[in-house]
Amino acid sequence: MRAVFWHILVLVVAAATFGRSWAVAADADHGGELAKRWCATCHLVEAGQKQASADVPPFAAVAGKSDFTPEKIASFLLEPHPKMPKFPLSRGEAADIAAYIAALRK
Repeated sequence: MRAVFWHILVLVVAAATFGRSWAVAADADHGGELAKRWCATCHLVEAGQKQASADVPPFAAVAGKSDFTPEKIASFLLEPHPKMPKFPLSRGEAADIAAYIAALRK
């Protein structure tokens, strides 16, 4: 019985350790590139941008909301929304865009 416990313990520790190393952190620089390519038609995605739709919030305003979290934005980007075009974003790309928006938070 004791051997089974130790085997289970080793597996749990290994899963926790390796699980963290396999996780990839969001890349705000890549998110900025994606935002400029896909989002800048409607949103102001960076300070020097000259044109965007007046009906949508700038990314800096999104980042400044009191309830903002990168996780919320990434989830929002992955779900269909009637006001936004459907972009074929992967989870990683959505996380990258969310990290970019988070980097704009003041």
